Order: sequence, then C-alpha cells, then structure tokens
Amino acid sequence: MNLNMSVEDNFSSYIDEKTGLAIFVDSFDNHEFEVRIGSAAESVSMGTITAKNNEELNKSILELVEYKNCKELGSEHNCF
Repeated sequence: MNLNMSVEDNFSSYIDEKTGLAIFVDSFDNHEFEVRIGSAAESVSMGTITAKNNEELNKSILELVEYKNCKELGSEHNCF
C-alpha cells in the first residue's frame, strides 16, 4: 500500500488492497493521528499514532494496519 499523508493534513483515506477495507486517518492537532478501518458507513478505531514528520507518520500507519491484518489471520503467522 502506498501512503502519502503529511503531518500537515487533517484527514486522509486509503483502500487496503489486501482486504478491500478503507483506512481513515484524521487529526485535530497534526501531532496525534487517529486511525480507523472499515467502510464509509462504519469504521472502528485501530489506534492513535503520534508523529513528528511525514515519514514517521506513514511508516506508523502501515505498521498498525499490517499488524492488525496479521492478527486477524491467526497466531500461526509471525506478527512482528
């Protein structure tokens, strides 16, 4: 998945090609970013990320989404 969110953005959304689910990221202070996954009608919180720069933000979003996807596959997979 290719992310290009900036710490200056207040909102962004992406589609996870592996699952087809939408990923929503929003922030009110451009320091803490809430990550949700689901659909336009319903989404659930995956967690909050604190980031100081664009690279840190995008890397953290990917790690959170990949970890969540791995955990849903079951404990036989190596999740970090």
